[in-house]
Amino acid sequence: MYARLLFAAILALTSAPAVYSQNTLGTIRGTIIDAVTGTFLPDAHIELSEANRYATSNRNGGFELKSVAQGTFNLNVSMMGYENIQVSVTVRTGQTALVSVELIRSIVEIPELIVERESILGGVRHANSLPASAHRISHRQIEKFQHSDVSRALRSVPGLNIQEEDGFGLRPNIGIRGTGSERSSKISVMEDGILTAPAPYSAPAAYYFPTFGRMSEIEIRKGSSQIKYGPYTTGGAINFLSTPLPDRTKINVKLSGGSYHSKLSLLQAGHAFANGAFLVESYRNQSGGFKNLDLGGPTGFNKNDLLAKFRLNTSPGAAMYQAIFVKLLKTNEASDETYLGLTGADFNSNPFRRYAGSGKDQMKADFGQAVIRHLIQVTSTTRITTTGYFSRFSRNWYKLDSVLPTGSGKVGIAPMLSDPELYAQALGLVAGTSFDPNDRLSVKANNRDYTSNGLQTEVSTSFDALGVSHTIESGLRFHRDEMDRFQWVDQFSIQDGIMSLSEHGIPGSDSNRIESARARAFFFLDTIQFGRFTVEPGIRHENIALSRRDYGKQDPARSGIALSERTNRVEVWIPGISAAFHSFENLSFFAGSHKGFAPPGSKEGTRPEKSINLESGFRFKKQTLRADIAIFYTNYQNLLGSDLASAGGTGSGDQFNGGAARVRGVEALLSHNLGDLTDWAFSLPLTLTYTWTDAVFKSSFESEFEPWGAIQNGFELPYVARNVASLQAGIEGNKFDLDVQVSYSSPMRTEAGKGPMHESESTDAHVVMDLGSSYQATPQLKLFFGIQNVTNSVYIAARRPAGLRPGLPRTITAGMTLSL
Repeated sequence: MYARLLFAAILALTSAPAVYSQNTLGTIRGTIIDAVTGTFLPDAHIELSEANRYATSNRNGGFELKSVAQGTFNLNVSMMGYENIQVSVTVRTGQTALVSVELIRSIVEIPELIVERESILGGVRHANSLPASAHRISHRQIEKFQHSDVSRALRSVPGLNIQEEDGFGLRPNIGIRGTGSERSSKISVMEDGILTAPAPYSAPAAYYFPTFGRMSEIEIRKGSSQIKYGPYTTGGAINFLSTPLPDRTKINVKLSGGSYHSKLSLLQAGHAFANGAFLVESYRNQSGGFKNLDLGGPTGFNKNDLLAKFRLNTSPGAAMYQAIFVKLLKTNEASDETYLGLTGADFNSNPFRRYAGSGKDQMKADFGQAVIRHLIQVTSTTRITTTGYFSRFSRNWYKLDSVLPTGSGKVGIAPMLSDPELYAQALGLVAGTSFDPNDRLSVKANNRDYTSNGLQTEVSTSFDALGVSHTIESGLRFHRDEMDRFQWVDQFSIQDGIMSLSEHGIPGSDSNRIESARARAFFFLDTIQFGRFTVEPGIRHENIALSRRDYGKQDPARSGIALSERTNRVEVWIPGISAAFHSFENLSFFAGSHKGFAPPGSKEGTRPEKSINLESGFRFKKQTLRADIAIFYTNYQNLLGSDLASAGGTGSGDQFNGGAARVRGVEALLSHNLGDLTDWAFSLPLTLTYTWTDAVFKSSFESEFEPWGAIQNGFELPYVARNVASLQAGIEGNKFDLDVQVSYSSPMRTEAGKGPMHESESTDAHVVMDLGSSYQATPQLKLFFGIQNVTNSVYIAARRPAGLRPGLPRTITAGMTLSL
């Protein structure tokens, strides 16, 4: 009995402190999020100095402070690149106090960020305060699915129209708010604030596109404020932000592999010191391809990027901060891609088949770029940024162009596949099922060299006058670009599906010309803030001289004996104005109007694309809850079309007048994190986006461009889906993530028309599900796993350039990232 009493006394004495602690102490649990993007911020420092408690937010922005005495405390949160914040927290005995802290990006860090990456949403104005539509895809969001195809990542952004082509996203076709999507040629695409198209003024079709797999963020800007960037100001601008320079010594390694013998590696090494930083990055992505070439052969790709950049800057405390940034980029690609699709019957039999006649098709491309940028912070509110850039792009897409059966005339691959019964003999030749010694397959060497160079400078200053705040931005751009076509056609015979060279073409004996452009541009924007209002008037001026020197097919030496020249010149003022009313702390309304513009090309009589663009909407943001809705309307006075082979045309590259057109639509985004349902034991992000677009011609005319044909007033534009939606949901713990994205697209017309869509003139409506998951095994090591097209949905993604093309089938990827 005494032993039992002694044991009970000891137990009571030892447990008393724990009971006392449980009854008299509390817990603080919370999340740290970016006030602009709503994304969770890891590695933030949380300090409760009065209670001598400290914590660091985990990869989901979560933190917990235990054993905190009852009372009211000041919670201090700090993180590099963000403003410090202090939050009052009341702790009650035996309870858990829940807090959500929003951090605002620090203006102090702007010089380093601007000189390095030139954000189109950052700076002194945040995305959620712009008087226009804007979206950012953060690095954390990109990592969820580990996509290397930018088209899949952009499905979560409303207002975009995307057409798949090769399944890998090697040459994306992206439009914004109903603009043409062909080779992303109607929008301004940038990397770190620099136009990336090989020749953005004279030949904007993006046969080179920034390698998405090495990007850290994507920014999309629509509405009137996009006129700052140009020259394309109708739909919007997309800016890719490359890997930022490190703030300490860092080494990152990412390795993955998966279906179709795919392999990916990303190696990064960098270091920061008192007056600068540097980064070296190597990216390699390859796949064996998911299509099956008759009798075998490669259908995949191999793409490599090598990037180096560094920054030198004065000390932060210098009287006048200055920094200089240099970026060097080298990219090469070899892809066994083709313009040749399938007939409807062959697609239904095997959608992943490749005809034998495309066995020699291959794209070889090399891209090099040098960027040097200087920033001077004249005062705390005034800075000048000057950027010089130069790029060279060489590519030769060697691909089947036409067929010459014995006893018949030449047949292009597009008409052959659109009417296989009429051109049965040509189709049999391409499929390798018929043979005649005199049959010929014409394989064209689409050889082109591009250069693009320029100098642009921007001055930004902020000041207050009479109670009104102004942020004035103005800039100049001097730009030159050129495209040199020097092409030829080789003749092949085919027997038993095997192609043999029968005649080598003379280089320069086909398309043999130089397109060039010289441009001067100026912009001015004034962001005016007073009370709850923000007003942003602006104007852009473009002065463009376009020319062509055509040496002809009979003069490969370019002696000039048959030289023909043509020029076209355009000078235009592009005004815009937008306004926002911040009715409450978390709710704002915005509206704007601006002039849309696109350069016309060198063809005489071709007018620039012009339109009047309107938008209005509202934006609600409270902690992790966000709702955006925008209504847009575009009235084209002259819609331009481009004769691109990739769009089913002849490939001349000429632009042509398309008359009047109207585009209207609604885009919506709703996102929230339901983590409070689990007391933030788990993060439960949920994002829903939807876009409705109605795009029609408003005039009647006869077009030489086959996908348009004879246009009547009221015909719908091709390759613009009426309904597009995306749902993204996830469950994220301290060490693991599981995310799912479901995307839907309604059918798209492949030829202009109205009324019910004919099956032979449309793509398929389709639903595609992607899954991504990761596990943080150690603070340095993360394992990830993903499935694209989980349900293995088979659908017609496009009927251009020639024939039916499938979307990417189910693809499984697994890999790891190591950060040191």
